[in-house]
Amino acid sequence: MGKISYMKLKGSKNLRLRLLLSTLSFTPILIEDIRADATWPGLRPHEVSFLRLLEKVCDDCVVEINETGTKLKYKPGIVMGGKHLVHDCGVNRSIGYFLEPLIVLGLFGKKPLTIRLKGITNDSEDPSVDTFRSTTLHILKRFGVNSEGLELKIESRGVAPGGGGEILLSVPILQDSLKAITWTDEGMVKRIRGVTFSTRVSVQFENTMIHAARGIFNRLLPDVHIFTDHKAGPQAGKSPGYGISLVAETTSGCFISVDSAICYGRGGEREMEVDERKDLIPPEDVGEQVASQLLEEIEQGGVVDSSHQALLFLLCALCPQDVSKVRVGQLSPYGIEALRHIREFLGVKFVINPDPSTGTVILKCVGCGLKNLSRKLS
Repeated sequence: MGKISYMKLKGSKNLRLRLLLSTLSFTPILIEDIRADATWPGLRPHEVSFLRLLEKVCDDCVVEINETGTKLKYKPGIVMGGKHLVHDCGVNRSIGYFLEPLIVLGLFGKKPLTIRLKGITNDSEDPSVDTFRSTTLHILKRFGVNSEGLELKIESRGVAPGGGGEILLSVPILQDSLKAITWTDEGMVKRIRGVTFSTRVSVQFENTMIHAARGIFNRLLPDVHIFTDHKAGPQAGKSPGYGISLVAETTSGCFISVDSAICYGRGGEREMEVDERKDLIPPEDVGEQVASQLLEEIEQGGVVDSSHQALLFLLCALCPQDVSKVRVGQLSPYGIEALRHIREFLGVKFVINPDPSTGTVILKCVGCGLKNLSRKLS
């Protein structure tokens, strides 16, 4: 067997994205200096958990980590998918951190993927499971992913620090490849939908958030429905918390989403000296803040919100060797990093044209033509 040549990378930044692109492009990677100068050097528990998740859904992938966790060798394997898989995401990051790469990987598996993920369903750092259900899955359908078998069920909720949430994700496999798209018309907002949740606190918190959010939206459009999802007992996880997820649907079929969750801090390294209890935001302020954030995302323009830019660019890059053209608002820092990594791993370059009249950006690329070679051929 020949010597494996590794793509050499440095630092802890965008580790999840690098591992995803490495797996899709079958490129072995060697990452050095992972937080080498930090007080707590090396990989974080959620990053190790993500590597364990890759080992579960892929066959023959090899992960080597040095003693201090500052050096990682990763040789990707074949994405297998499969049913009845279970993964505990831990409580360092929410399930949303694991979902985005997992949904893309599942499309290129040998068998459809059905996996139960346990941990934190809603927090303020990663997109919530509600956002994935209401927005992310719709974006996948744009690229020709079969809506049959594409589903996310929230079985119980969990917030920091205790977690205790559980979701069931199903992703179908691509029969061949994604579909190149031209998606530049954001349309006008025609309705707003949303869901509030509360765990181990009074259901009144949800009503207050809805009232505050509607107070802003009802001046602008009549079709606003925000549902409640109050959990009690085992379905309420292990910690008290509440939050709201909102989605604006446009006339051209775009979904723009924002969400927020309020809970006690995780403690640990980032928040050792902070007493989180005094920082809990009242539900009325949460409703107003998230409603305002949604209006800001709509004002920016583009066919997706800023948290979905990286996923949009990745899907365009994975399309057949045909031109995809999309419009987004101001490029997010993570979106820019995604463009750089896509060029590095897949060799796909985007042509970026700012549109001064709308303040948006139009991006064009020719996809790398990734096909699902793992699937069973009948």
